[in-house]
Amino acid sequence: MFMSEITEQGSVAEEGTVSDAAVADGRRAEKRKAAAYAIAVAGWVVPGLGHAILKMWGRAAACFLTVGLLVVLGAGMRGNIFASGGGDAFDTLGYFADLGAGGFYFVARSIEKQGADVSHANGDYGTRFLATAGILNLLAALHAFEAARGHKA
Repeated sequence: MFMSEITEQGSVAEEGTVSDAAVADGRRAEKRKAAAYAIAVAGWVVPGLGHAILKMWGRAAACFLTVGLLVVLGAGMRGNIFASGGGDAFDTLGYFADLGAGGFYFVARSIEKQGADVSHANGDYGTRFLATAGILNLLAALHAFEAARGHKA
């Protein structure tokens, strides 16, 4: 038995050969991995969509409503929505945090017509709400990715 191994079906396969079950398992793992990436991207673009695809309705609704509410409040308070052409590292980090909100980032850009007003506390809080919405959505997309891979999250 040193030169062979027992497969899941109980048959003996010679070392160096691959059983049909192992090939099928590899294909299933590749499909699951590709689906997990697609679910993560869907969950990023539309908050909660990754969980909805996985039929986790409560989490999907909670993600969508929470991220949406934070974006609407943040933009309504005239928080700073960072653009891609940031002048320093903090502007770049703010941009990635805001962009984490997925499609809601573009909704926030369309709501913000008068520009940011961070000279008042409301505008500063609005900036924090927008960044929190983005980070929360990224965490939700990561959770959907892990759940799609079959890992307990």
